[in-house]
This record gives sequence, C-alpha cells and structure tokens, in this order.
Amino acid sequence: MVDDQSVFILLTNTGTLFTKVIQGYTRAPYNHASISFNRELSELYSFGRKNPNNPLNGGFVKEDLQTGTFSKYPNTTCVIYELRVTERDVAKMKRVLQAFIRKNHKYFYNILGVLGIALKEPIEFSNSYFCSQFVAEILQRSGVRLWDKLPALVTPDDFRQCERLQLIYEGKLNEYEP
Repeated sequence: MVDDQSVFILLTNTGTLFTKVIQGYTRAPYNHASISFNRELSELYSFGRKNPNNPLNGGFVKEDLQTGTFSKYPNTTCVIYELRVTERDVAKMKRVLQAFIRKNHKYFYNILGVLGIALKEPIEFSNSYFCSQFVAEILQRSGVRLWDKLPALVTPDDFRQCERLQLIYEGKLNEYEP
C-alpha cells in the first residue's frame, strides 16, 4: 500500500458482570472493542460506559486508560491488533469519527443490538451502537471492509479472527508498553 498507516483495534475483558454475561454466551475471551489512531492508545474510541461508576449509562466514549473505566478494573486483559491501511483511509476514518465526536451526546448504547447478535438478526437504531458495531461502522464507512456482514452483526471476536489484523500485544492492559 502507498503511504501505509495503521489503526489499532483493542479488545478487552474487564471481568465486569456485563462482560461475564456476554462471555457466557459468546465463549470469546474478549467482549469489548475499541479503535485507536495511535499505538499508545491515547486516541481510543468506542461505545461503552459514559461514567466508569454507572454501567447503565452508555454511549459514545473517548476511552482513557488512566482515568476511565479501564482504570477501575486493573486486571483487565486485552489483545491489541494493528490494521495497516492507507493514509487516505485514516483520513476518512477520522472524518467519520468527527461526526460522532461533534454529536456525542446524541448517541446511545445499543443493548438490543447485542441481543441481535445472539439472534443473528441485526437490530439497529439511529444514533445507537454497541462497541464492535461502532468500530466496524467506522471502518466500513471509510471503505475498509473486513467482513461480508453488517456492522450490527460484527462481534469483538470477529476482529480476533480477522486475518488482516496483526497481533501486537496480548496480556494485562495496564502492562502494555507501546
């Protein structure tokens, strides 16, 4: 690829009750997905808890490894993947992301969409996403297609199984050194 660049996909397992419920169904080791535009994960975005202390208030979030939800769960395990894309792809992704940032208060967590995964039926609402749906949406709207399925059917484990992603780290999130 000309002008190669990378985005980073972070999959995590915090061990929370919600994660354990999802894991009971998926049997996957990681059940939360985020996207970052740098290896340090300082620009990390997803759909999850807006407030680390309130699991019921979810939506679009800029995640912070030091002060956000992950800081409350020091035993969080993770896997980090690198996805090589073009400079143009990254520019498109950042434009799509800016729309989410500008209207962040209008977005909600798509809890019914998570149930749709179990039913193998996409359940979509405008301005409503779950974590892996959001990451897949950013990629797809930017022209990066990793699967032949709707973002509303993409799970964190789909990223783990994707051959285009290069593993760069697996272990405790708080022990990650870029």
